[in-house]
Amino acid sequence: MARNGIGINTAQDRSERIVGQIHVYDGAGKGKSQAALGVVLRSIGLGIASAFPTRVLLLRFLKGPGRPYAEDAAIEALQRAFPHLIDQVRTGRAEFFGADDITKFDRQEAQRGWDIAKGAIASGLYSVVVLDELNPVLDLGLLDINDVVQSLRKKPDHLEVISTGRGTPQGLLNIADLHSEMKPHSHEGTRQGIEGIEIYTGSGKGKSTSALGKALQAIGRGISQDQSHRVLIMQWLKGGLGYTEDAAISAMQQSYPNLVDHQRCGRDAIVWRGQQQEIDYVEAERGWEIARAAISSGLYKTIILDELNPTVDLELLPEEPIMQAFLRKPRDTEIIITGRCQNPPAYFELASTHSEMVCHKHYAEKGVDLKRGVDF
Repeated sequence: MARNGIGINTAQDRSERIVGQIHVYDGAGKGKSQAALGVVLRSIGLGIASAFPTRVLLLRFLKGPGRPYAEDAAIEALQRAFPHLIDQVRTGRAEFFGADDITKFDRQEAQRGWDIAKGAIASGLYSVVVLDELNPVLDLGLLDINDVVQSLRKKPDHLEVISTGRGTPQGLLNIADLHSEMKPHSHEGTRQGIEGIEIYTGSGKGKSTSALGKALQAIGRGISQDQSHRVLIMQWLKGGLGYTEDAAISAMQQSYPNLVDHQRCGRDAIVWRGQQQEIDYVEAERGWEIARAAISSGLYKTIILDELNPTVDLELLPEEPIMQAFLRKPRDTEIIITGRCQNPPAYFELASTHSEMVCHKHYAEKGVDLKRGVDF
């Protein structure tokens, strides 16, 4: 019988890869740097759990000091929690510029960053190297694409390399093992988008991972303010153990036990359309009651509703109560909704940000096993 449902696979009892891959996150939509930070958090969490710490380099091109960026707070939260595991280098000037505005300083800063990256890659000291905004650096011609490609081809086997930003050149895409495009969507419906509602959907990698990056941002903002920026992570269709975000959530809770709450619901099984069980409806409703109370309470500044989209798409929850809860949410509460779906629910019209993760390439399609701390 053909199955056209949407399900979430457990990570238990699966083989896994050891060799690191080259990830590319690009596109005009939101979530690229967030996804990279989510992978970093997963890797750190798994390293803590396995007693083999993960060391990470965050190398940020085109993001010189003097201007704030969305991911600054998330990186601050990471560095405060794991100061011995996170290295950060920023290069470039503090303002945007185009191809017609390139200066000698821009080329020098790009080369300085790449020299640091090459040394880090060759050293074997790092488990993950994030090359944030490398894609536009290459697109602007600030670095030699052949030099970059050759260095990445020679990376240590264990190393995960994550490259982000718009305008990825074909040479980098050719050697990428994973390529997810963040595609922005706007809604022209009768309702106006509500600030603070973000949706990450699509078949590509980066949905829940971007949500974890948003959670880090929330915690970082709270640290710089009054320590009260609490986060709730509510997960549907994930009632078992061994899911992709477990290590990351555990790392956040270990470092910020008073700021991160985590709830999950559902069976430890895939729910297929047409094969829903009574317990699936009961668990979905239980999760929504927790989420609805959290939204209305105003106690949380950021609420992640992980896999809510497929839960609604499978008709385990009605849309209207969700719409009403979103319409009445406190002004300063952010709601992040994730998961793929075949039939977009009506609440998509309320989102101020909607990014679709489009899968152009994934190493799993070549038979490469997934890897703990990165994929699950």
